[in-house]
Amino acid sequence: MANDKLIIKGAREHNLKNVSLEVPRDKLVVFTGLSGSGKSSLAFDTIYADGQRRYVESLSSYARQFLGQMEKPDVDSIEGLSPAISIDQKTTSKNPRSTVGTVTEIYDYLRLLYARIGIPHCPVCGRPIQQQTVDQMVDQILAVPEGSKIQVLAPVVRGRKGEHVKEFEAAKRSGYARVRVDGNLYDLTEEIKLEKNKKHHIEIVVDRLVVKPEIKSRLSDSLETALNLSGGLVIIDLLDGGEMMFSQNYACPEHNISVEELTPRMFSFNNPQGACEKCTGLGTFMKVDPDLVAPNKKLSVRQGAIKASGWYYAEGGLAQSYFEGMADHYGFSLDTPFQELSQKAKDVLLYGTNGEKFTIYRDVGAMQGQYLTDFEGIINNLERRFRVTNSEWMKQELSAYMSSEECPDCHGARLKPIYLSVLVGGINISDFCKMSVVRALDFLEHLELTERERMISAQIIKEIKERLGFLQSVGLEYLTLSRAAGTLSGGESQRIRLATQIGSSLMGVLYILDEPSIGLHQRDNDKLIATLKRLRDIGNTLIVVEHDEDTMRAADYIVDIGPGAGVHGGEVVCAGTVKQIEACEQSVTGQYLSGRKQIPVPQTRRPGNGNFLEIKGASENNLKGIDVKIPLGTFTVVTGVSGSGKSSLVNEILYKKLAATLNGARTRAGKHDDILGTEHLDKVIDINQSPIGRTPRSNPATYTGVFTDIRELFASTNAAKMRGYNSGRFSFNVKGGRCEACEGDGIIQIEMHFLPDVFVPCEVCKGRRYNRETLEVKYKDKSIYDVLEMTVEEGLAFFDNHSKIKRKLQTLYDVGLGYIKIGQPATTLSGGEAQRVKLATELSRRPTGRTIYILDEPTTGLHTADVHKLIEVLQKLVDAGNSVVLIEHNLDMIKTADYLIDLGPEGGDQGGEVVFTGTPEEIVNCERSYTGQYLKKVLENS
Repeated sequence: MANDKLIIKGAREHNLKNVSLEVPRDKLVVFTGLSGSGKSSLAFDTIYADGQRRYVESLSSYARQFLGQMEKPDVDSIEGLSPAISIDQKTTSKNPRSTVGTVTEIYDYLRLLYARIGIPHCPVCGRPIQQQTVDQMVDQILAVPEGSKIQVLAPVVRGRKGEHVKEFEAAKRSGYARVRVDGNLYDLTEEIKLEKNKKHHIEIVVDRLVVKPEIKSRLSDSLETALNLSGGLVIIDLLDGGEMMFSQNYACPEHNISVEELTPRMFSFNNPQGACEKCTGLGTFMKVDPDLVAPNKKLSVRQGAIKASGWYYAEGGLAQSYFEGMADHYGFSLDTPFQELSQKAKDVLLYGTNGEKFTIYRDVGAMQGQYLTDFEGIINNLERRFRVTNSEWMKQELSAYMSSEECPDCHGARLKPIYLSVLVGGINISDFCKMSVVRALDFLEHLELTERERMISAQIIKEIKERLGFLQSVGLEYLTLSRAAGTLSGGESQRIRLATQIGSSLMGVLYILDEPSIGLHQRDNDKLIATLKRLRDIGNTLIVVEHDEDTMRAADYIVDIGPGAGVHGGEVVCAGTVKQIEACEQSVTGQYLSGRKQIPVPQTRRPGNGNFLEIKGASENNLKGIDVKIPLGTFTVVTGVSGSGKSSLVNEILYKKLAATLNGARTRAGKHDDILGTEHLDKVIDINQSPIGRTPRSNPATYTGVFTDIRELFASTNAAKMRGYNSGRFSFNVKGGRCEACEGDGIIQIEMHFLPDVFVPCEVCKGRRYNRETLEVKYKDKSIYDVLEMTVEEGLAFFDNHSKIKRKLQTLYDVGLGYIKIGQPATTLSGGEAQRVKLATELSRRPTGRTIYILDEPTTGLHTADVHKLIEVLQKLVDAGNSVVLIEHNLDMIKTADYLIDLGPEGGDQGGEVVFTGTPEEIVNCERSYTGQYLKKVLENS
């Protein structure tokens, strides 16, 4: 067996057609090809799956039962396989406790750093809390000018009410002559009368000295005596003016706030010891949001401004009775737009009447007449119902009106105040986590430490700097460590895992990556490629599933899979260097790489229909209060380096605001002042890459709605009518027509305990999902099962005379999905395929010409040839009078836009500004724009 090659023989997983292939080891290898051609099937479902299976099978049968079983991929043999690690696009944990710091493990090192060299401070006065020995106290006291007169005082009472007769008696019996009470000196031989109800400070005068070197021994004894009397505190009264206070404990001598010995878990917001007690370490609360209760404030209450569960305005409803009663009592009108109501009127509607009663009238069934009542308020009502309900459905329903609010105790910092007062270099652990990666590195570089602190922390700081450096090397320098993991894009979370792998410095490993360039601007892509090469150079093999041209040109070896997608793919078209791929006539990738095929630049740019959407004062996340105008009736692309604020502007502000205004969705937009021009639109449609379904029962036919038409067509056949079958008979999701042995799944799962679960076709229906009687009903000699097994391409020909079905299948074909089966399980579709199914669904609807489509990086997972098709589809939407706004880094997509909005100039704190707006031809002259610099080369070559 050759040690320098990975040899795959007879791979038949999914659409692979008995593929045999040799891949060089210790090289950067790119798998490319049309979307759906079989790249992921070969890389992940064959090579990685077999690597995982072999690892699991090397364990004991006892250990295997806890790991979940791995199926053997459909392949004859794989030789030369190294231990495999997959870095795919699955987003990181949605757990609100998970942050960039915890995912990368940097936070664990930070906790250790703060526990070992952090200096505690009093959260009230900010004074450092330090544990001091008697020797240290003596040294500090002797440092005052020689000849100074001092008194050693033992504070026995601090801020306590009472006459304190017992304390004076005890001091007198112990032989002390003087005390200081509330700043005044008294002789203990005289009677001291104190006011009982006032707080007092009492200090016993232990010794009076003149500072000179020979008093060291006496001073030391006096300090020990004072410390014993007061429980660890001593005050040195400098008679020339001023005081010094020392503590033998970890406690603030002024406010008596003590700190235990610091340990790393005190800085964990996932541990009860360190977590803020109010929010239990989450940093936020879920509270009913007035903006979600009344999302459209331009409407009046009678028109439906209030959208809260149980409080919709309806004639004859209970809500109407309450609203009219309050309007009469407090003198406001239900026909006034909500935003124009007085603050008092809004308060009684949302927060109640505070027990004040008013009259309501009811005329429904048994409830007739007038009643005197008060009102708890819509927000209070929703919060009470959320607290008391045991119904998960009701909790979910009510949580739609809630949004997260900063914790009032920790202000989002997640930890208890005492641990937030532990500082390193003048900042606490929360402030460190709020810094971007670049600023954090700079802070550590210039951190001033004592010799002792440097010795303790050298190794910890080295580890933190290394990990921060890895994040910077994969283009994530704009992220903060406190950023919630659930808010990261697929590309960002993938690159975080890549950075973690670089940190582990493994050798001899096979890394398999799924499009790591997603979400990366061309400028940052260069950093990513350098990182991949570094992983290769330390002795690893990298297989990267990728469409990015720069990555392909940087690869040592390329495998082009095709020639088409789905049933038309699954073969190795060409394998070799970039030059060999370019020269290969059969390779679609080669045709685009060599320039024989190109995506054309439009002859003209649309000026728009004269109307604009104008976002005012956008300040969500890192946006710096910007104003942005989007011309309607155009194809607009929002560009900018990674982390510049594109998603904040488009997804968090624009989409959420339009969804609430136009679609009545319960979403709260990010921080902004206003959005003007919404009256020119009638609906907003978001087309993202989330799956179209999470079970094999979901498929393109059910998602696009064509399955309903197909079932109705079968129900209209004579055979179905004779048997009395309706369209429900042809659904595999309900009882009646489906096979009950497998409940319409077509397969049965058999648990094998120590071996992988086995999936076998149902013995009764032979995998056809339906019972015999249902399958006997045929249309053009095909059963309902036969139709679901057809590809979209075959379905188009089969339903040629049925315009409604044909139109929906045609849109799937137009977006490049002619190869998928009509009934293909949703779980087997890639992200790009799922997005195109959604796009096809929208295309099949009748266009209004007043729709705005919002897409976030639609080129993800798409080959250049598929991007070509996608551009044509999107241009058709705009030609019909609609508006398209998308976030994109793909230069082929950017060059075809009518209008560009470039954000930046950098990511994170250095971004959030509008760098440029205008056409692609104009941006190339903008020196501040990185997008313009890269686009210039593309336009020159087109």
